[in-house]
Amino acid sequence: MADWHRAWPAPAKINLFLHVVGRRADGYHLLQTVFRFLDFGDTLRCEPRHDDRIVLATPLPGVAPETDLTVRAATALRAATGAAAGVTLHLEKRLPMGGGLGGGSSDAATTLLALNQLWRTGKTSSQLQQIGLALGADVPIFVHGRSAFAEGVGERFADLHLKPAWYLVLVPAVAVPTPEIFRSAQLRRDTPAIAATDWRPGFGRNDLEPVACALYPEVARHLDWLRGYGDARMSGSGACCFVEFSGEASARAAFAALPADMRGFVAAGMDRHPIQVVSDE
Repeated sequence: MADWHRAWPAPAKINLFLHVVGRRADGYHLLQTVFRFLDFGDTLRCEPRHDDRIVLATPLPGVAPETDLTVRAATALRAATGAAAGVTLHLEKRLPMGGGLGGGSSDAATTLLALNQLWRTGKTSSQLQQIGLALGADVPIFVHGRSAFAEGVGERFADLHLKPAWYLVLVPAVAVPTPEIFRSAQLRRDTPAIAATDWRPGFGRNDLEPVACALYPEVARHLDWLRGYGDARMSGSGACCFVEFSGEASARAAFAALPADMRGFVAAGMDRHPIQVVSDE
């Protein structure tokens, strides 16, 4: 029963670049990106129940519990495995909604990883990724658990080993709805694709950034400030932005200079998810 007392981390991710290389007939956009995890995120705790209910003890304001990704992930895993157990989920949120850091997707993946162990369902990584993909395009990378070059709708991975780095991440006080960015007529959808082996640090850009900046000037303002320290980029569909540093001291010095009306955090990059990766064996 010891694992039931465990705190399960749900880390943030950033996109080191993000290109839209096409669009499928069903409307889904084809992407190429590099995912990296950060040593900063949400925390999930799971409590066993004596009935079969799935209960979120910490609902988010304005989000119906049954639509929360943690509840949906637990429900999907139970449906896929025939498990009859119930669970109470306690989620400590640190990642912003509509921030492009993968908060909801990370929470869903951590729920799958945690309950796969706690309920002893025995699902492999590939099986959990398939369950996760139905919940959201970013869920599989958190289940996969390694820094990776990703493509398709974000579900095909080539693992990468990235150099150690620290990041200053800014969190503008706006929530950017991902569908709004992807349906914009101004979004570029024809960036030439590359081979995963051709990617190098510093390559490319975020194709979603110009649209987000035009719709949400606060994103542009935060990026402009960060560019005083280097090649600043938006993560995902925004609103969060980041710049890379080679060491912690320089990242924290920049954070100390942050204007009073901006907020953010400093975090180290991680090559592996802090929860032990589930094998496919």
